[in-house]
Amino acid sequence: MSFLGLTGKTYLVLGVANKKSVAWHVAKTLESEGAKVVYSVRSQARLDSLKGLLDGKPVYLCDLEHEAQTQQLAAAVGREHGPLDGVLHSVAFANFSKGMQPFHETVRTDFLQATAISAFSLVELARALKPHLKADASVVSIGISSQVTASNYGYMSPIKAALESASRFLAKSFSADSRVRFNSVNAGPLKTSASAGIPGYLHNYLHAEKMTFRKEALKTQEVADTAVWLLSPRSSGINGQGIVVDAGMGWNFFDEELVAASSRLPGS
Repeated sequence: MSFLGLTGKTYLVLGVANKKSVAWHVAKTLESEGAKVVYSVRSQARLDSLKGLLDGKPVYLCDLEHEAQTQQLAAAVGREHGPLDGVLHSVAFANFSKGMQPFHETVRTDFLQATAISAFSLVELARALKPHLKADASVVSIGISSQVTASNYGYMSPIKAALESASRFLAKSFSADSRVRFNSVNAGPLKTSASAGIPGYLHNYLHAEKMTFRKEALKTQEVADTAVWLLSPRSSGINGQGIVVDAGMGWNFFDEELVAASSRLPGS
């Protein structure tokens, strides 16, 4: 038996977008540790784009924007693969209908739609899956540090903060009659296909790399490994937490090299 104790366990993974996504790294790590992974993707188009990755694996379609589909997913997965040992929620959506704007110019409908899909979907998913979770199951969501105020993240930072808070309140709510755990992994900047579409992201990514203690960018697998550990019984004492995985970036404000660079006088 491996240290993580994942052999023979069953997990539902939502949010695989491509081979660079955190969800895919989590799923393949779970499988390498002997777990069975059931997949849920947003649409048939997304499933078609994942041919070669998910061929022969159990996959369900579910657009988390629609609660009825969430309920149908839970019923089908519970009936055919339950009870589940855990769930990974790695879902984010943003529609900047008027382009990237200052936060105070955020369009109400955009914000509410993104919140429903990226944050509140965790609540609806947990509610629908509750009868199909083992008493000591683990639910992990993927977010970002709520302290991030990068302008080009738009409104996603406060929405991911809401996701982390929802996870904590679910941990409390479920504790009334189960030992199901809820935690979030709050990642630093990653080189993913989704991030590549954010204007100016590359500059932020390179800056973030300089701010890590090790002067080396965070790897997607490092975030996935943290999520896998939280999904495993080895993290049984961790509940209601937001685990920051950023290679120290968030604590390195006064790095000597960065301070020297910003303090250098013009022409010096």
